[in-house]
Amino acid sequence: MAIKVLHAYRTYFPDPPGGVQEAIRQIALATKAKGIENTIYTLSPNPRPVVLKRPEGVVYRSKSWVAPVSCDIGGVHAYALFRQLARAADLLFYQFPWPFVDTLNVYGGMDRPKVLLFNSDIVRQRYLGAAYAPLMWRTLRSVDIIVATSPAYAKTSPVLSSPELRKKVRVIPLGIDEHTVEGGPDHGVYSRLGLEAGEPYFLFVGVLRYYKGLQYLIEASKDVAAKIVIAGSGAESQNLVQQAADTGSRNILFAGQVTDTEKRALYEGAQAVVLPSHLRSEAFGMVLVEASMYGKPMISCEVGSGTSFVNNDGETGFVVEPASPLALTSAMNALLHDLSMRHEMGAAARQRYERLFSGPALGRAYAQLFDEVLS
Repeated sequence: MAIKVLHAYRTYFPDPPGGVQEAIRQIALATKAKGIENTIYTLSPNPRPVVLKRPEGVVYRSKSWVAPVSCDIGGVHAYALFRQLARAADLLFYQFPWPFVDTLNVYGGMDRPKVLLFNSDIVRQRYLGAAYAPLMWRTLRSVDIIVATSPAYAKTSPVLSSPELRKKVRVIPLGIDEHTVEGGPDHGVYSRLGLEAGEPYFLFVGVLRYYKGLQYLIEASKDVAAKIVIAGSGAESQNLVQQAADTGSRNILFAGQVTDTEKRALYEGAQAVVLPSHLRSEAFGMVLVEASMYGKPMISCEVGSGTSFVNNDGETGFVVEPASPLALTSAMNALLHDLSMRHEMGAAARQRYERLFSGPALGRAYAQLFDEVLS
């Protein structure tokens, strides 16, 4: 009999994607290859149809009535649906943080074994975090295993490092199965952005959020003799475009939201991938895993999270001081002017991907974890 796992998170495909949704998809695909049956429970502003069949598993959706501070909340149907699905599962798999799932756990968690993937501490919403703390701790105490995505995060998180929880923490990094990347590279994105054939450029990919540190990358660009492509959209888009205009940063190219095939072309042609996130809200950095998959060196900042686990300083790229345009400039110029360094670091990144972040590595780790919990 296949192990039946019920994943629960506030939103899922085909609604607008994010890092956690992709993490669930990759875990489900990787464990499916190990014979595990995955079901995904989620909320949606428009949950029609309610049931979706996808390659990674069956998705069940209930109505998201409101989403304060990105915390989707459902109604009576959401509780009933979760309880029904939980009853049919062998193991429940929660994503943290999502306060609504804490209430689902109280109502419908029953006596099922539970795993919780700890994506990030609550960093910004301090007052809401304090109000949420009693419910959060009730959930953390109730689960059998808590997964941290890197040793650094397990060690530095004030929650995960607490004596009460430390014994139930396991470390499994996030990953990507490269065979799930569909379609060849769309090189038309180069002409769209005004890039000449073979022209050197650095690449940022991600949602343009407050903690991504892009203001420091724009400042650093003035002393780098290469283009810098910023691919993505988000709340900071307008501010960043205005900053680039005000500072005269003519080598910044805003690509906006790119397709998967355009993104693939951008990864393949980049000198290196830059993730200038300067706050701990960047808990892991899936973009760094993608860079590793494409064999690209990386530049990231030391924020005490999993980014410095994916990008091993001096081996797969550079880990620099956060919020420092000078440090970013220095790292970009070092890679720009040293072809052999780029090749060596890119090859090391690819080797690290295969060992730690690939589909087979992810599937093995979670299949063993599920066996441990169920036994």
